Amino acid sequence: MKHRNDEPHSPLQRTRIASAAARLMAEDGIADFDLAKRKAARSLGLPETAELPDSAEVEAELRVYQRLFQGSDHDAELDYLRRKAIELMAVLSPFRPYLTGAVLDGTAGAHAEIDLQLFVDSSKEVEIFLLNQQIDYHPSTPRTERAEAVLTLYLDDVVCNLIIYAPQQERVAFKTRSGKVRPRARLDAVKSLLMAPALAGTTKE
Repeated sequence: MKHRNDEPHSPLQRTRIASAAARLMAEDGIADFDLAKRKAARSLGLPETAELPDSAEVEAELRVYQRLFQGSDHDAELDYLRRKAIELMAVLSPFRPYLTGAVLDGTAGAHAEIDLQLFVDSSKEVEIFLLNQQIDYHPSTPRTERAEAVLTLYLDDVVCNLIIYAPQQERVAFKTRSGKVRPRARLDAVKSLLMAPALAGTTKE
């Protein structure tokens, strides 16, 4: 006889999938929430009809997992990725890039990629700039229809994606699949993220 919590649409099952997906993202470096959810459901032996949690539920579980099981290692990795993002954003300052994605929101796990948004008239401007700076890159497939192009490059051991949009798209508030506004930050704001832990640890004389 089936237990009610084994039903494909039970709240407990959604939580189990979210927890398993979070573990996959943290340990295996899966960045795509939908992929992590599907793999998690399969790993739990659930049918394709099982109701999947939304990305916000997985993100919440991911933050808990990172805090409990990765702790200072995760903090150090996130700090490293943000420093690399700052380094690249400084190089790309003529295009006033935004940092977005897991490196900004703090959920970046192993093998995370840096995502920068650029709003320019043509991706050729960015390509010519990279060539002049002797920076190797290759085109990648855009993850969203709004993006005109994605140029991927390596900064030491970190994969960086330059996601290029038309200038008018800069006024648009991009959203995640779960409907949340996707945050983005300029160079100064990212630098402030690195300063925040140090400031929190200081005391006034």
